[in-house]
Formats: sequence, structure tokens, C-alpha cells
Amino acid sequence: MSTRETNKVKIFALGGVGESGKNMYVLETNSQIFVIDAGLMIPADEMLGIDMVIPDITYLVDNKEKVKGIFLTHGHEEHIGALPYILRKLNVPVYGTNLTLKLVKEELEGVNTPYSLHEITHESNLEFDGINISFFRTTHSIPGSVGVIIDTPQGAVVHTGDYKFDPTSANLFGADLDKMAQIGKKGVLCLLSDSVNAERPGFSGSEQQVGQEFSEAFYKASGRVLVVTYATNIQRTQGLLQAATESGRKVAFVGAKIQKMVEIAQDLGYLTLPEDVVVSFNEISKLPPSEVVIVTSSSQGEPVSALVKIAKGTHKQIQVTEGDTVILAAAPTPATEISIAKSVDLIYRAGANVVSGKNKMHVSGHGSQEDIKLMLNLMKPKYVIPVHGEYRMQKAHAKVAQSIGIPEDHIFLLDKGEAIDFYKGEASYGSKVYAGNVLIDGLGIGDIGNIVLRDRRLLSQDGILVVVVTLSRSRNVLIAGPEIISRGFVYVRESEKLLVEATDLVKGIMQKCIEDQIVDWSSLKINIRDSLNQFLYEKTKRRPMILPIIMEI
Repeated sequence: MSTRETNKVKIFALGGVGESGKNMYVLETNSQIFVIDAGLMIPADEMLGIDMVIPDITYLVDNKEKVKGIFLTHGHEEHIGALPYILRKLNVPVYGTNLTLKLVKEELEGVNTPYSLHEITHESNLEFDGINISFFRTTHSIPGSVGVIIDTPQGAVVHTGDYKFDPTSANLFGADLDKMAQIGKKGVLCLLSDSVNAERPGFSGSEQQVGQEFSEAFYKASGRVLVVTYATNIQRTQGLLQAATESGRKVAFVGAKIQKMVEIAQDLGYLTLPEDVVVSFNEISKLPPSEVVIVTSSSQGEPVSALVKIAKGTHKQIQVTEGDTVILAAAPTPATEISIAKSVDLIYRAGANVVSGKNKMHVSGHGSQEDIKLMLNLMKPKYVIPVHGEYRMQKAHAKVAQSIGIPEDHIFLLDKGEAIDFYKGEASYGSKVYAGNVLIDGLGIGDIGNIVLRDRRLLSQDGILVVVVTLSRSRNVLIAGPEIISRGFVYVRESEKLLVEATDLVKGIMQKCIEDQIVDWSSLKINIRDSLNQFLYEKTKRRPMILPIIMEI
């Protein structure tokens, strides 16, 4: 029996399915493990105080001798952001294109973690004990994006990375259609494909449209133009610079992230700065407002928080004045719609005009339904696993795949940890692997769990009540208290009667416990907490966190 028949292949996701971000996909053979991407996720609103969420890599750590490397599709945070934490536990080689690795180095700066970075191109071929890994260039909203081909004993497994098809993209940003077609002709066992825009009909728009909108907006604006955009979208930055040149404006980049990105992209040849167009922020004040364009993003490279700071007047350098035109070159996500709407309102109040995504100031870097159909027709996969998206997006992707003739039982909608086994070229559900979230809070990695989050939610909803009592163990009497301290529950000056009643209730509980010879601290605390919780809920319909403190003298 051949190796191709006996060497099973397992595919599963440790993140990136059923959610937006935290992308990490794993292909495992009998003796080797290959990891695609290692991203983070912005915490949900209910994750109070959490800075970011990364995949739980317990399975990879337990099998670290089999892990051959992490292969990065591109340099966005949701694909590389977890590396500073993961490489502390999993010291394996990391492979990526030149820009991707530059951004990885920025992420790893100041992190005392050994790492090994290996640059690849869309033409690279890597050999790992019978497994060949190669790449193909894709069009996305950041340069250096690639798809990954893993030629396994069971057949070729292809991960598209994030992609769309944009015929107007220059060679630096264009997709490698010929190579994709060749891959499809050779045969693809399974395609893992981007699902973010699977609910949207048609093709995703072209960056050329955005460049034209910039030109029109710059010509129409009578005063300064402030552009809030993604730092990593170099093709958009190039279009913006071209529009500024045509309209006779100078451009100043404000913010460390976007300045660094422009510098890196220029060094690598992805960005060309027109002569005498880019100036420092200090030089802007010497120019007439009608000749000024200010471009900025946040410290993380995304536009929303930068827009919020500008709107609230808390940005260190940029203040909106009457006559300004503010361009938001981004589309709001469900998580940012409210903050963007409030910010736009404040900017209008300051006397400025706002031009946003509705005027084609933003096009997505992810493929819509027609892009997905084109990818499927090029690759001609036997099996499809929709990845990178929430469940509804994966479901929409599955419907698109069915519409071009892929059987429903050849499409797998996976959740984190669910595995698909390939044996003799056929796919079936395999044993599940452990997968979950690791929460990052400050310097803490994984030390915040569901119980801590529950406590934070309780504190945010109904506040806290601290009950302090002092006992004499020798005489078995109450020496002082109870003293009740309220924070975030009620306003003390207006709730004196309630707190007096609560104090009397606790005093009665303590006296009864003393009389009944109940002196165990845990029992005393339970009695106080239960009785006070019921009393306060009856009086206020609120359930504050109750924290009894018993001191003994």
C-alpha cells in the first residue's frame, strides 16, 4: 500500500471560524504539523478590560516536536498579532513575505522571545519530509499577500488567504491568476477559503475607484482635507498621493504607525512618493488650507479610534476646524458603527464636512460572491472548508459553493477544534482537538477566565457592596460594625435609609450566628451574602457584588 494511502491528513482551526479574527489553521499528517497564520481578535464588548484575544495553542504545545513552522498569508493583525505570545511557548520557524516579516519584527520588538523568521515569495517552494509547500500571490488590502499550497500525501490542500480579484491592480498588487489556474488543473483536494464577504453579491470594488473619489473630494474641498484610513492599505495610500499631486496639495502623514508603514512600503518598493508632495506636519501650518492633506490612523493602524480622538478633540496633533473636510476611508463594522456615528456628529458640530464610505471612499479587501465563484472555478476543489468569518458568513460561502455545483456533503462548516480527516482522498469528520480563547489583559496572558469576566460584568452592572465586621473570638461578641461601603450601587447620601436597614440586617445575622455558635468565617460570609442579596434585590431589583470582610481581634 502506498504512502499516499496510509498517511492520513487532518485539518482543523484553532481560531478564525465562527468569529472575526484570531485566524489559525492547522494541517497535520502522521508526523508533521503545519500552521497557517497566528492572529489576534479584538475583544467583544462583554470582555470588559480585555486588550486582545488569541488562540489557545495547547494542542500545538503538546505536539511541538511535530510542528514544522507557521506560514503567514499576510501582515494584518488578525493573522500575525498573536505571534509575540505564541512564540514564547512554541519556538518554531515563521515564514512570510518581506512586508509581512517586517511587520512581524515590529510586533516582536521589545519581546524577549527567540524567533526564526524566513522570507518567502509567491515563487518559493519548501520541502518538509515528503510535504511540498508553495505559494501564490493574491490581491488584498495589504501588499505581500499570498495563498498557501500544501501538497500532502492525500492531495493538494490550498488556503487562499484573504483575497479579492481586482483587474485594475498594478503588478505589485495583482493576483497570480495563471498560477491559480495551474493549481486547479493539477487537482485540489480541499480549499480553505476566505468567507468575510460571502454575504455580499457581485465583485468587491477596485482601489482605482477610491483613488478617483479622492481626486474628486480634494478638488471640491475649499479648506484642509483630513483623511483617516488604514495604515496597511498601501495601494490606497498610493492613490491618495496621486490625487493630492493632481489637485496641487501637500500630504503630511501623522501618527507613528502610518509613518512607519509608509517608510517600510517605500523601502520595499510597494510605494512611490511623488516628488515634493510629502511634507512634515510642522510644514503644514505654513501652507494655505486649500493645499493641505493630513493622513492619519490609530496606533494600531486602524482608522476608527483615530477618528474618535479627532472628533472629541483629544488627538495630540490634529484639531478639526471650520471648513475642514474629513474623509473616513473605511467602512464601519457592527462593533464600530455607534462610535463612528457619534464621531461624525461631533465633526459636523465643529463646522467640518464628512465624506465616508458611502461615497466609495472604501472598498473591501475581501472577495464578494462573484470573487468566491471565480476562486472556486479556478481551483476546482473536491472539498471546500469556508474559513475566516462568522458562522453566517461560512454558511453564505457554502451556498455560493453549492451554486456552482459543489455537493453539499463536500462542504464542511467547522467550529474551532472540529477536525476533518482525509484518507484515500475521501473526507470525514475526525476526533475533536482542544481549542479555545486566551485572554490578554495588560501583562497577564491567560490569567483571566470566565469567572473573572463574570465578576467584572456584575461590577459594571450593579456595583459592589463591602460589609466590614469585627469579632472577638475569645469573648464571642461583635466588637465593631457592621460598616457598609457602597461603590457603584447606590448614591449614599440619597440612600441612607436603605443602608441603615441593611446594616441592621447584617447586625441581626451576626448576633444570631454568635448565639448559634456559628463562628466559621465561610459560614458567616455565606449567611451575610445570601440574606443581604435577597434584601437588596427586594428593595432595589439590583444584585450588587457583596463582599463580606470579617476581622478578628
